[in-house]
Amino acid sequence: MISQLTPPRWVTEIFSAYNQVLAELFWFVVGFVVVYLLGRVALVPVVTRVVKSRNRNNPTIETATETYLRVIIIGFATLTGIIAAGYGRVLSESAVIIAALTFALGIAGQQVFGSLISGMFLVADPDFNVGDWIEWPGGKGTIEAVDFRVTRVRTPNNESISVPNTELTNNSITRPYGRDRFRITEEVYVAYYEDTERALMELQQIASDHEPIHDDPAPNARILDLGKNEITVQAEFWVEDPMNSDVLTVRSDFRRLVKRRFDEEGITLAPPSAQSLSGDVTVTERSADPASNGE
Repeated sequence: MISQLTPPRWVTEIFSAYNQVLAELFWFVVGFVVVYLLGRVALVPVVTRVVKSRNRNNPTIETATETYLRVIIIGFATLTGIIAAGYGRVLSESAVIIAALTFALGIAGQQVFGSLISGMFLVADPDFNVGDWIEWPGGKGTIEAVDFRVTRVRTPNNESISVPNTELTNNSITRPYGRDRFRITEEVYVAYYEDTERALMELQQIASDHEPIHDDPAPNARILDLGKNEITVQAEFWVEDPMNSDVLTVRSDFRRLVKRRFDEEGITLAPPSAQSLSGDVTVTERSADPASNGE
């Protein structure tokens, strides 16, 4: 009869310790996954749908709500997993752990919390919305999303950049577009000897005939400056919301029309050089001087 072999005591203790760790890990994963899935499947879609229905003209709130809900769900799921693993009492009673967490959040999380608060201010700003064109000291572009830490912006070169929320809240932001209309000013340099009044009338007529330009308010033209070598005249007109049109195309078309009309009407634009010279140059042949040849 063969006797049953029993493992050593230390082997049993090791397996018992691992069993405890695996059990704690299992319950942590169960608690985390259950809360996370319930939040993502049930809570986020419902809350996002409600926010979207009440803020149809502000997609910024919708995207921000989804982002912040995900962060809250992850934090709550992590806490639930810790409690399910049996460490809830340790977190509540251990002063060392609480002090360590407080120190870590105070040092490492200062910038993160600053970006979070800045993002909340941006979301609450009614003039800061997804799809708006903004300009700030560091660049310009169209807002795509306001996230937990950064704001994603699409540049005119179709580049996607991530701008820290704190940079946008700490600097002045210009929002030139987004209203019903936008004013464009174009400067033209006319030579002094030309009829300035006729040049002003032609500029105003070109703007009035150009289709993308609004009739109300009507385009106008004025003398802006009397320079040393040219007279600066300015055309001022209004177009529709540039978010629905191309300002660069409107400017280019207007300049082409001005150059063509001025050429047809014989209106001279200011010369590109600082001085304009005119007249005739006569060259006369000089006879040889006998004295210069030693004769």
